[in-house]
Amino acid sequence: MRFEKHIFICINKRDPGKECCAAKGSEAIVDAMKEEIKKRGLAGKIRVNKAGCLDQCSKGVSMVVYPEGVWYGKVTLEDVHEIIESHLMTGKPVERLRTF
Repeated sequence: MRFEKHIFICINKRDPGKECCAAKGSEAIVDAMKEEIKKRGLAGKIRVNKAGCLDQCSKGVSMVVYPEGVWYGKVTLEDVHEIIESHLMTGKPVERLRTF
């Protein structure tokens, strides 16, 4: 199966006192993204993957969408719906969350 898009969401956990996406709720974002993708019938077209460190800890929760190579930072649960609606379904990246 070939997916149209891959979303990699950092779930990296670092030592206490160091910034990391896991401490900012990335696992919940992965779960919400997967659930919403499935609910919309996009599971065969869009793949949500957990990722190790994306080297953007200070900008976490970090994610990248391929094949476009669009990077998002400071993503929250509240942003999941907007990313899916705007970027994944209509091709318009969410500019306020872009980091590159």
